[in-house]
Parts: sequence; structure tokens; C-alpha cells
Amino acid sequence: MTQEDLGRSIGYQLKRVQAALRAAMDGALRRHGLTTPQYACLELLGQRPGLSNAELARGAFVTRQSMNVVLRNLQEAGLVDRPSTAASGRALETRLTAAGERLLEAARADVTAIERRMTAFLTTAQAEALLIQLEAMAEALQE
Repeated sequence: MTQEDLGRSIGYQLKRVQAALRAAMDGALRRHGLTTPQYACLELLGQRPGLSNAELARGAFVTRQSMNVVLRNLQEAGLVDRPSTAASGRALETRLTAAGERLLEAARADVTAIERRMTAFLTTAQAEALLIQLEAMAEALQE
């Protein structure tokens, strides 16, 4: 495949966008003392308090082992609260602390600004169509 062919590959362009988005997010989140996986974890907990380690790992696209490290670091920083024992079963329900909520709000503003910059050339209708298409692509690959 030539360089010109790569430029016409949807998969290549998606990976290129993902890498650029990750680099921009890493830079912005570093100012908040966060990594991108830590931000993803906080965002997931902000939307769905009480998620288990496995659910957080799936949502943040990391392994359960990596999520254990993420959660331990967030807990040590006072951003999340996890009980020492599970109320039922083995899953420990994790929740944001007040400090975690404040940090998430500040970090989210920077991430939202990055996404707006990334999609500034799209109309609202184009952005909505792109979201639908990306979701359909992901679902097609999961079948």
C-alpha cells in the first residue's frame, strides 16, 4: 500500500485521528495531574456512579489489571472512594469524591474544548451523522 493509498484508508485515518486526539488529551490532562485513562475513569464514574472495576476497564478500553492501578492512584489522590469490602458479591462499587467531581469538571472543560476544535469544521448535522456512522462501524466489527 502506498502513502497515497493509506490516505484513502478509513482505518488508517481513524487511527490517525485517535492518535492526535490522545496526544491532545494527554497534554491537556497533564495540567490537571491526570492521565487519559484516569480521566476516562472519572468521566465514567461521573455518569454512572458505582461501576465495578470490570465495567470501568471496559468503558476506558484498558485491562482490569490496568484499571486496578488507575483506581488505586485515583483513590490515593482522594478523587474516588472505594469500600474495603463489597456490599454483595466481589465487585467494589467506586464513587467520585467531592474533589474528584471538581477535578472532573475542570478536566472535562479542556477535553470538550479539544473535541470542539477537532470538529469545528462540521455542521451540527454532519457531526450527528458522523456519530451515527462511527457507532455503526463499531457495531459492525463487534458482530
